Amino acid sequence: MSLDLLIPFGILLALVIYLIYTRTKFEKNVVNIYEKKFDEWKQHDSSNDRKEKPCKELVGLIYKEEYNITMELLDESVKSQIQRGKFTLKDK
Repeated sequence: MSLDLLIPFGILLALVIYLIYTRTKFEKNVVNIYEKKFDEWKQHDSSNDRKEKPCKELVGLIYKEEYNITMELLDESVKSQIQRGKFTLKDK
């Protein structure tokens, strides 16, 4: 009697192993396809050509002493720009 149940159980076990194997193979295939598409997208992406803005550079400090405003320059190369009034004020 135990032999009667052994055959369907063996078939069921073989079917489960086959389904697990085919699913993992399918998942690996899908992942490989998406990785290839992602690499192609990175090559043709135009966002890599963006120009980077130059970073800010500290060139001086501004102090307020009573009613006077004093600028202390750390870099003398911007002195002519400040004297000509070539600067902008930014409120935060």
